[in-house]
Amino acid sequence: MTITKKENGKALEIALEGRLDTMTAPELENELHTSLENADSLVLDFAKLNYISSAGLRVLLSAHKIMSGKGGMKVTNVNEIVREVFDVTGFSDILTIE
Repeated sequence: MTITKKENGKALEIALEGRLDTMTAPELENELHTSLENADSLVLDFAKLNYISSAGLRVLLSAHKIMSGKGGMKVTNVNEIVREVFDVTGFSDILTIE
């Protein structure tokens, strides 16, 4: 998985490419742990994310909890495969998806 981070003041955008699974979720978790301290808002761009596992969902839920107390979090450019995982797990009701 490739993580691309853009910061614009206190707005943070992270684009993911590849698979967010058991092997790569710790990498995203570490990046978010470091980056969310100074962020007021978070956008996760999933345009090039082609798979997400339960380990990835756990990282998203953790980030969502942190950002709920700040300016919020949204997920953009979700493909059909990832959208189906969100729908089946109920994450579509929890996350702001654009």
